[in-house]
Amino acid sequence: MKGLPRNSRTLLWVFFIAFFLLLLSMNSGQKGPWNPLEQIVIEVTAPLERLFQRTVAWTEDFWSNYFFLVHVRRENAALRRELDALKMENSRYREELFTHERLKGLLQFKQSLNIPAVAAQVIGLDPTGWFRSVIIDKGTRAGIKVDMPVVNASGVVGRVVSVSPHYAKILLLVDQNSAVDSLIQRSRDRGMVRGLRTEACALDYMVKTSDVREGDKVVTSGLGGVYPKGIPIGQVIHVEDAPGDLFKHITVKPAVDFSRLEEVLVILREKVSSEGQNKKG
Repeated sequence: MKGLPRNSRTLLWVFFIAFFLLLLSMNSGQKGPWNPLEQIVIEVTAPLERLFQRTVAWTEDFWSNYFFLVHVRRENAALRRELDALKMENSRYREELFTHERLKGLLQFKQSLNIPAVAAQVIGLDPTGWFRSVIIDKGTRAGIKVDMPVVNASGVVGRVVSVSPHYAKILLLVDQNSAVDSLIQRSRDRGMVRGLRTEACALDYMVKTSDVREGDKVVTSGLGGVYPKGIPIGQVIHVEDAPGDLFKHITVKPAVDFSRLEEVLVILREKVSSEGQNKKG
């Protein structure tokens, strides 16, 4: 067989193995021990047959599992895309619900004011960074003018300091350039709430004899010509009566959470001068 080509020798071996397997299968129904030739054939061909069966089984498992995993992978990818879409849709619905709740509270507050007002949305912060201020999406086209008061359902937000046809800049209550004439709601003592460029304000010009306690509510006095009377400003969180000072040192926590400011009301009320207030009085 040395002279035969490699392919011919392979086919010849396959033929011999097949022939021996055929002989075995023909004698499989006969009882009795294997003869020496059969034993030799079994010893030679059994390992090859077992290897062939294992190879066939492994190949079948591989292909079935491969196609199954491909299908599962595609199905998982589709499910992930669907889940992401549902999460996005759910987030959008939740945001719409929260916005609806905020606008509902703002509308109720507007109705309680019984004063013409325009609702606006906060769209940006002061680009210079020098002031605690925000930009809203309403301007002179909506009737907004400089020095008009700005509030939300919680209380005083600030006042208009700049305006264009479609936008306006609001100086916030917590800015150091902001000042609001105020009252202690319980005792009716007067003072001036001033911004500190932090999340708190100072209540200045409160004399030693004034009755101020921690937890007292602070509201607008209606004086100063900007804010209507009785709008919440904040709550007293610290009172210090330092010896030798003319006034008490009082810290007020604003009623408005400026870190979550999204919608506001601009009260369409022009600033009233001191003379106008005196005449009205």
